[in-house]
Amino acid sequence: MASAGSSPRPPAPKKLQSTLQRNFETDIIALDLNKQVAAVSATATRRAPRPHKGAILTLPTIAFLGIGLMGRPMATRLLQSGYPLRAWNRSPGKADRLGQAGATVHASLAEAVGGAAIVISMLEAGAAVEQVVGAALPALAPGALWIDMSSTGQGEALAFDATLRGHGLRFIDAPVSGGVAGAEAGTLAIMAGASAADFTQAEAVLRVLGRPTLVGPAGSGQVAKLCNQLIVGGTLAIVAEALLLAQAAGADPAAVRAAIRGGFAESRILEVHGQRMLKRDFMPGGQVKSQLKDLQNALIAAAAAGLVLPVANVVTDNYRSIEHSHPRADQSAALLALERMNPGRRLGDGPDRLP
Repeated sequence: MASAGSSPRPPAPKKLQSTLQRNFETDIIALDLNKQVAAVSATATRRAPRPHKGAILTLPTIAFLGIGLMGRPMATRLLQSGYPLRAWNRSPGKADRLGQAGATVHASLAEAVGGAAIVISMLEAGAAVEQVVGAALPALAPGALWIDMSSTGQGEALAFDATLRGHGLRFIDAPVSGGVAGAEAGTLAIMAGASAADFTQAEAVLRVLGRPTLVGPAGSGQVAKLCNQLIVGGTLAIVAEALLLAQAAGADPAAVRAAIRGGFAESRILEVHGQRMLKRDFMPGGQVKSQLKDLQNALIAAAAAGLVLPVANVVTDNYRSIEHSHPRADQSAALLALERMNPGRRLGDGPDRLP
């Protein structure tokens, strides 16, 4: 409103009035268009199909070969995640419990792998994998993806890759670390050697089992596992030495372990296997024979690369000293090897729990 005594504002020129009118009408049209778009979007969202309960049937069929200490909980997790699963084991009885959980148990290897999109093997050693791959080849579906999660040598993994690719198939070496507890919890560290495309296809399956990492082309997974086992084996040996020294020097080994936890000496080995040693509980997670096999493979890889690994040699000799007496004991039985070198010295006074 004009102030008292001021002259009235002149009317806007006709050209300006016309421009203002057009702008106003444009704004009204834009607002209306936005409302229509929002309405269409909301309708589309309401009408978007939701996954139905039967969608689980679209997951790839997996053949799981090797239902042992590690294979059973790994296969169980895949079943619980909805994957159609076929189970096979060289000793058929070990797979029966998976049948109760919903797996299709096959006595025939050919029937287990026939038509499966993905084959997972979790076997004792490279020789077993080689035998199973050779026997399964004629029955494998064209383009099937074989994921070997066993611990083998790098050279063995490369040979499996060459054999399978020579028949139009694909291969990933994906050994694991974390033991039975990690397999049960789905927290395994999974070290994969593969092409990027094959890893991408397998990743969702592997994530059910743990934390997969692509570490390089085929064969690289086994290299990573050997590096892992060097650290695990060496740490087990030094934790055993520390606890035995604490007791021999007059300290309370359990209190020493508690005191150094959280410092630079803290590790999963000190936490889990240090307690196993104190309790003298050698019931198996990872077994002596498996740790020894991995250490020997690490030394083979080192020799091929022109390396000398002095600590690994000593640790391997320690495990070799109990290979025949305690092959199935937990790898924390590195303590038993150390006690053999120190007659009359023994950690704690409890009885040994051995398989």
